[in-house]
Amino acid sequence: MALPALATVDELAAWMQREPAELPEGAALVLDTASAIVRSEARQRFTRGTSTVALSPREQVVTLPQRPVVSVELVHAGGRELRPDEYRVWRDELWLAAEFGSVVVTYSHGYAEVPAPVRAIVLTLAGRVLTNPSDLRQESVGSVSVT
Repeated sequence: MALPALATVDELAAWMQREPAELPEGAALVLDTASAIVRSEARQRFTRGTSTVALSPREQVVTLPQRPVVSVELVHAGGRELRPDEYRVWRDELWLAAEFGSVVVTYSHGYAEVPAPVRAIVLTLAGRVLTNPSDLRQESVGSVSVT
């Protein structure tokens, strides 16, 4: 399932101080791609979602990879589902009451709204791609020079 872009075309138009109709047809694709790049680099989804992960505890603590953790729905360890009194959630960590070789955790995570700094990075990246699609650093007209 494709994740939604971290910013909208309307936000991009406002960021670039243009009307949405003035943006090229590919603006939504550029936003999707910029969002995918930011997510890949940050290793975070940012938007709300649910994940199931298999992790190995370290000293009875498991760090859940997607943040912020909203809630933990299910914890499997030692061949059974753990009761809520057998673990505790603190920020992005799951503290286990006993030693387990591995645990499988299903949990909800992400922000209700994309954080402003993340949205700014996506909009800046998308804006640069749309205003300079050839990624030029230099351009001359007399005797033609393009870098």
